[in-house]
Amino acid sequence: MKPTDFSKHLTDFFTKYLTHERGLSSNTVVSYRDTFVLLITFIEREKRIKPEKLELTSITKKLIVEFLDWLQSQRGSSIATRNQRLGAIHSFFKYVQYQRPDALYEYQQIMSIQIKKVNKPLMSYLTIDGIRLLLKQPDVSTKKGRRDLALLSLLYDTGARVQEIIDLTPAVIRFNKPATILLKGKGDKSRVVPLLDDQVNILKQYMAERKLLEPFANQYPLFANSYHQKLTRAGVTNILLKYVKKAREETPDLIPEKISCHSLRHSKAMHLLQAGINLVYIRDILGHVSVQSTETYARADANLKRAALEKAYVNVKPAEAPDPIWIGNSELKEWLNSF
Repeated sequence: MKPTDFSKHLTDFFTKYLTHERGLSSNTVVSYRDTFVLLITFIEREKRIKPEKLELTSITKKLIVEFLDWLQSQRGSSIATRNQRLGAIHSFFKYVQYQRPDALYEYQQIMSIQIKKVNKPLMSYLTIDGIRLLLKQPDVSTKKGRRDLALLSLLYDTGARVQEIIDLTPAVIRFNKPATILLKGKGDKSRVVPLLDDQVNILKQYMAERKLLEPFANQYPLFANSYHQKLTRAGVTNILLKYVKKAREETPDLIPEKISCHSLRHSKAMHLLQAGINLVYIRDILGHVSVQSTETYARADANLKRAALEKAYVNVKPAEAPDPIWIGNSELKEWLNSF
């Protein structure tokens, strides 16, 4: 069977362009791959075109818009996910336009599809007391409870993304003072984050119990399931939500209605900000490319806004006006009343 132009360009896009020319991280490549799996599935189911017969000419602006709508209506994807899928498609056709300039107009039509506006939800984070309550929930008399405490406390203390925690191995932890951990973030960018003494103690005990301090375990997953495989994003979320539920039952007011693993990252950032830590240092800890991303936390904290306003407050109200001259002057009042 003769390969189609779509299959050739898509293969080159993944095997040559994304990894070698762009140097994108493996997580980004997987996200792009999932987009095209869904696109091929949509075309086969809805347009009755088998993958082995799919040509570039079959993929039009109209088809891509229908695909994006299908993601939302049939698969229940959020607007953010829809936009992410569109970004992957844009990237592919930006690549293809240089390989097939004869169809440049159609590719530019596809690249002209706009992302959908999405209303950003309110940032969900826990107070210091909320974090204390959450970390009190794991039963540290059990092996699994001790793992969960180490996991959740590290997730909060480092402000790490959940994927960064999942990918950790013992080799990236340094217990010599000052203790640090090496996190690999988006785009395979690495950053070193300091570990506080309490966190070091929790982590050391956990790792010693699991024999993760031994040299042979250097490349083992730091956090694994009962099958000794590294945890998945869904697995970490389930662990968190289990303790969120228990904490909410104990003190509902301290636990917001919607909490995710990313909420712990938000919480750490907010607490650093409230402690007066410079935004540049917070940016470096969180692994943001620009401090503008970190400024989101400053905009979200109403108490900090109020404190800033109070600090800059200048009394511009006029001094209280004196009483009119006729107050207490009976002769003047009689004269005025005579009119």
